[in-house]
Amino acid sequence: MAYKVSMDDIKKLRTMTGAGLADVKKALTEAEGDFDKAKDLLRERGLAIAAKRSDRETSNGCVLVKKVEGFAAMVAVKCETDFVANGADFIAMVQSILDAAVAAKAKTIDEVKALDINGQKAEEVVTQRSGITGEKMEIDGYNVLEGDNVEVYDHMGKHTLCTMVQTNKENVDAGHKVAMQVAAMKPVALDAESVDQAILDEEYKTAVEKTKLEQVEKYVDSVLKKHGINPNLVDSEDHIESNMAKGWLTQEEADEARKLKAEAAEEKAKNLPAQMIENIAKGRVAKFLKGNCLVDQEFQFGDSDKATVSQWLAQQDKELKIVDFKRFTLVAE
Repeated sequence: MAYKVSMDDIKKLRTMTGAGLADVKKALTEAEGDFDKAKDLLRERGLAIAAKRSDRETSNGCVLVKKVEGFAAMVAVKCETDFVANGADFIAMVQSILDAAVAAKAKTIDEVKALDINGQKAEEVVTQRSGITGEKMEIDGYNVLEGDNVEVYDHMGKHTLCTMVQTNKENVDAGHKVAMQVAAMKPVALDAESVDQAILDEEYKTAVEKTKLEQVEKYVDSVLKKHGINPNLVDSEDHIESNMAKGWLTQEEADEARKLKAEAAEEKAKNLPAQMIENIAKGRVAKFLKGNCLVDQEFQFGDSDKATVSQWLAQQDKELKIVDFKRFTLVAE
């Protein structure tokens, strides 16, 4: 005779695991009322569902941030849909992981995954929730700041973008506003000296190529104009074909434009002034740094005086500076 599950047992196991009613009843029936075995069955099924969905994209989720004296952290758990991401149970799960991480002062995401959450590893808790919802889930991000004077910010309270900012002196209002700045302006580094060399190299390479392309295009346009051809009519092959169909270009004009463009581009590419290219590229990198280094960005929450973040901080307290910041978002930018 099959084991008959009581409603009290079902409620008890649901409270312990968060699993669905039907799943709990099935697990208890198979385990013949053994709660530990039933929990194992639910965990195994969660793993099975997670494995089946391992190739799914997790483009939604929840990011939470928390600070205590001397320590602050943010954790992100991803899922597939905003429906699950906005669910109270999912947010509560992420909060429990963050609470455990802060209590343990975990330093890395691997430490977070191994944290004990009511007798289970945090990673297993997420997998079990995946089994309940049928969606792939994963602990995707973790950041910490250690020390005093840290302010945290959950952008619009939506749990999709969180920031942390640490200053060298206590100033709650300034710290909070800079945390908002970090959320809004997404800096890549604190200052120019902090930018990863790989990023600088890539920016310089891109700037050089863009500058070369612009110089060639300017020369090609000037050659076309000298021959009485409007560059806007022949700036791409699609435009040439379209403008011929409209009767705005003859076949002969189109052929001449193609020939002039090819010859002019080849000629200019062989004679680009190296020093000018380098100077323009360096200027573009400098502009990139100004827009992407936190202390040099124009401060967005001041009195509209176009002060940089560092200048605005000095207006609040001449000794006030940013020590570090962290930012994590689930939103495509």
